[in-house]
Amino acid sequence: MINRVRPGVDPYQVLVGGGVEDEDSGLEAALLREVREEIAGEATDLRPFHRFESDKGETEHFYTARVTAWNFDDRSGPEFSRDDRGEYLFEEVPLTAEAVGALNLMPPQIKAALLAAVDGGALPAAA
Repeated sequence: MINRVRPGVDPYQVLVGGGVEDEDSGLEAALLREVREEIAGEATDLRPFHRFESDKGETEHFYTARVTAWNFDDRSGPEFSRDDRGEYLFEEVPLTAEAVGALNLMPPQIKAALLAAVDGGALPAAA
């Protein structure tokens, strides 16, 4: 998870990801680029997990993946060079109902989907 700390806003968490850029060949290529930019990581085993339409009318796609390596100190996304964006703090969170339930995860729809998947056994709980 990435903890977002911004002035005047309660801290919240987001998953690694972002929009599809013109140079991305598709959703999975965009996700792999975002993993490289946001956590200087590599991911495998990408699988579609959940999608929904946002309040802005955009379809948001979420994937599960195995992140095999990362180095948060080497992240390179453009958002990290802007002082007005607040802090981005990396945190590993166990994939349990208790841990996910304690998060202020945005958007709320992905928190609900994760909790349902963990409770229903669709995702393995992590110790």
